[in-house]
Amino acid sequence: MRILCCFLAFLIFSVHTFCSSADSTINTKIYHVNYWVTGSIIVVGMASDYFAIGRIKNKSTISDEELKLLSSDQQKDLINPIDQWALRQNPSDRDTYKKVSDYGQVGIYLLPTLLLFNKNIRKEWSDILLMYLEGHTITFTFYNYSFLGPTFQNRYRPVTYYSEFSDSYRENGNNRNSFYSGHVASCTYSSFFMAKVYCDYHPDLGAEKYLVYTAALVPSVFMAYSRIKALDHFPSDTAVGLLLGAAIGIIVPELHKYPCSKNLSLGMFTSPEGSGLSLRWNLSHQHLLASGR
Repeated sequence: MRILCCFLAFLIFSVHTFCSSADSTINTKIYHVNYWVTGSIIVVGMASDYFAIGRIKNKSTISDEELKLLSSDQQKDLINPIDQWALRQNPSDRDTYKKVSDYGQVGIYLLPTLLLFNKNIRKEWSDILLMYLEGHTITFTFYNYSFLGPTFQNRYRPVTYYSEFSDSYRENGNNRNSFYSGHVASCTYSSFFMAKVYCDYHPDLGAEKYLVYTAALVPSVFMAYSRIKALDHFPSDTAVGLLLGAAIGIIVPELHKYPCSKNLSLGMFTSPEGSGLSLRWNLSHQHLLASGR
């Protein structure tokens, strides 16, 4: 309940800030969006993520021997002290917090629409929307294909350690996908993208921009807490998701501040491991001379 109050306070703070600061924005175009490149990243990324999700959720079932081992006190003692908090939850709260995290995720995804309260940001809304979708696609793709994600990691979810649940419930292959938290990563991306865009349009904020980024942590903490209470993730899973989501939320808008469309080329690549999208940024001759290379 307390974390829900903090989340609501964040929404009130956001609306108040955007409405009261509308006159302090700048009028120049901040972001440069190449529609072909950004659109291709979104389409190719979403298509590849569609196939990855099915593969990740259909991992091999957890055997009876594994479940018996996970239920033992000796196995639980091997978990680091911070992550053991996830093993000291009330199992009966699982369904409630799963619903909170699933519905909350949708609400957090919509948070950047608050940027529409600012008239200058509203003028560039099509570019910002494409950037937002591009960043989400990158966040999902990183989760699905990076070495840190569940394609390569098979950490058991906390729920598998709870003998209060039936073996048939715990043995689901999706319970091998604890590391890292995709919910937290995507929600943190949304809130930090929102904070980054707002700060870029308000360079006069100065040190106050850190308050904006601090406020952006509220949805992330809300989601992380919910996912731990739902027995789907350990604290370290949510911490990694938070760091990655925040990084992508800041880096994607920052990269779009530079007009590099003439030097950026898009292509496809294939290898024995699979296929994907490649981006190449060619430095101009003038730039190389200016940098002394």
